[in-house]
Amino acid sequence: MKTGLHVPPIVETPATPAASGAWHGRWTTEADTEAFARQLAACPALTHATLALHGDLGAGKTTLVRHLLRALGVRGRIKSPTYAVVEPHSAIDCPLMPPGEPLLIWHFDFYRFNDPREWEDAGFRELFATPGLKLVEWPERAGQFLSVIDLDIDIQPIDMIYNHPADAEPNEARQVRLTARTPVGQRLLAAVAL
Repeated sequence: MKTGLHVPPIVETPATPAASGAWHGRWTTEADTEAFARQLAACPALTHATLALHGDLGAGKTTLVRHLLRALGVRGRIKSPTYAVVEPHSAIDCPLMPPGEPLLIWHFDFYRFNDPREWEDAGFRELFATPGLKLVEWPERAGQFLSVIDLDIDIQPIDMIYNHPADAEPNEARQVRLTARTPVGQRLLAAVAL
């Protein structure tokens, strides 16, 4: 493994080297989140990967997923799976797939799980064993039942200091940390940490 490797920022952000298996960055606006999603969507390793999204409520996990799904070619309404637990999608015109073959995508949200065994009872083992992209919000609620995660994405809002209460607007800035857990995760990490 190389040391002292400099990795240019993904969206105007000083970043830590991807060679360590981790990347740190900052998204200042939602446009930065969208740019990140487009970079990730260009990586062929994404077609059979499991991404875990970490962060508090309102951190931007679902926003990232929406931008990623759009970049992959998903059409129509993209809704949060908070109540349904899983939302299936298919990207008919995904540039990563052979012509005419859709990319199958499952967006999970385990926020409402009270017991990790609910994952097993829901029959998700079969979904995680099939080819395609799995995006998992609140993966810790599935405990040890969740299959191997390729890439952890941790998104945290950055508090802003306002000069005047009238200037107070919703903060879009996010601190982001990516951690690769597998060779697939390393390829995804390398794709976004260019």
